Order: sequence, then structure tokens, then C-alpha cells
Amino acid sequence: MKVGIIGLGAMGLGMARRLAQAGFLEGVYNRTAAKMTEFNVTHYNQPETLAADMDVILVCVSADNDVLEMVDAIASTIKPNTIVIDTSTVSSETAKKAAACLAKKHAAFLDAPVSGGVEGAKNGTLSMMVGGDAAVLEGVRPVLAAITARITHIGDTGSGQATKAINQIMCAGINQAVTEALAVAQAQNLPMNKVIEVIAGGAAGNWFLDHRGVTMTQGEFSTGFKLALHHKDLKIAQAMAAQVGVATPLTDMTVTDYQQLMAEGYGDEDISALYRLKVS
Repeated sequence: MKVGIIGLGAMGLGMARRLAQAGFLEGVYNRTAAKMTEFNVTHYNQPETLAADMDVILVCVSADNDVLEMVDAIASTIKPNTIVIDTSTVSSETAKKAAACLAKKHAAFLDAPVSGGVEGAKNGTLSMMVGGDAAVLEGVRPVLAAITARITHIGDTGSGQATKAINQIMCAGINQAVTEALAVAQAQNLPMNKVIEVIAGGAAGNWFLDHRGVTMTQGEFSTGFKLALHHKDLKIAQAMAAQVGVATPLTDMTVTDYQQLMAEGYGDEDISALYRLKVS
């Protein structure tokens, strides 16, 4: 089974390294060619040529238009029975469009967004939520096990992305809670490392506090999940919630906060940069 990956950004690079270490990776494509040089596999100049050679193709790009652009490109050369796995975070509607496009070529599609951050991609501990044919998923599960700690089949095409939108709403709430609480602690001149350590060990402990608590209180926001990308994801979540008539006041507040931070030039920082607004 020949496996290739399209997209070597912060998440894609970590996943590609894990696939290479596991002996699965056969080819890579990235718009910035320099990112491919570390991999001792075939480097492709176009996604179409990669698609012609591979049995399984992982896609990890930033936005809906990027996914559809890549799918349209690979559909021109893809072989029947190829499996395309999109790990990007996009809308359910985009996933369904991609699946329909590939179905015309008798290729399978799984929408398989992930959660766990760049650390999870690096360490192979991502949580993957999958929409699409369960039998197709079972066929590629050994490949996906190289990059994940948990793989859950949610349901039909698009359900993986819908679940990821729920994840992103929760992340917004956690970000708001953690940054606000730590801002209050800092305003009281409490020893921040001790505060974070003791809270992390109790009922309020969470991944975000563990991995971003200390760095945010030290004014360090360079690593992790880009704020502008979470903003993009929350806009998807807002639209999804609006379709079913559910109010999302916390998500709406986070989108507004992110817009302010992006306007101030912090869009490429980690989402913990929300702390800037809490202590200002």
C-alpha cells in the first residue's frame, strides 16, 4: 500500500514524519518544495503526479478552498479504489463535495480531521474523528494508527468535520476559561507556576492548561495552533450551529476577540494569545 501526503504545514509535517518512521510514506507534495527535502521518499512537483502513483493519499491543508483545489487536481489522475483521507478542518459541505468529486473516479474519501495540536502530530497521539465508509476506514486503519492514539468512526461523509466543529467550540470555551482565570491569578500576584500545577491536578485540569498555561503567563505564544486558523474553524462552527438554530454566544465572543487580535497582528500566534486581551 503506497501512501502519500499532500501538505507539510505544522500538522502535516508531524504526520508525515510519523508515517515515514512507520515505513508507510512513499511520496510527498508541498507547495513550498524546501519542506520536502528531509524525506527520503519521492518528491512530487504536482499533486496530480503524486495521485497517479499512490494507493492512499492524506491531505492536510488549511481551508475549504484548498481542499477542493487539491481534490480537483488529484481527481484528474487518481486511480480507481484509491483512498483519500482529508485531515484538514473544513466544513461538512466541503467534505461532501470532495467525496462526490472522487466518487466519479471510483475513489473513496474519508473526512478525518484530528485534534491534539502540533504535539499530537509530532508524537503520533492525535484523536481522529472520521466520516465516510466504515469498511474503507478499516482498510487504512493500520496507516492511520501511525499518527493517532484514537480513531473513531462517527458516521456518514461530513460527520467527521461536524464533530471537529464541536471540538473547536469546546476549545474556544476552554481558551476563554483558562486565559480569564490565569489573568485573575496574575492580577493577585500569585505564584503562577504553583497555581497552574495545583489546578492542573484537580477537576479543572485540562490539556490546554497543561500545554499552554506556563507559556502564556510568560508572554510566549509562538507554538501551537494559529489563532487565525481557529478563527476560521469557529466561523464554520457558527454557520453549522445557525443551520440548526442553536445560539453560540461563547463562540461568537471568541470570534470577536480573535478578530481584534488578528487586527493587531497576532493572527499567527497560538490561540493562547487570547491572554493578551485578558491582562490588557
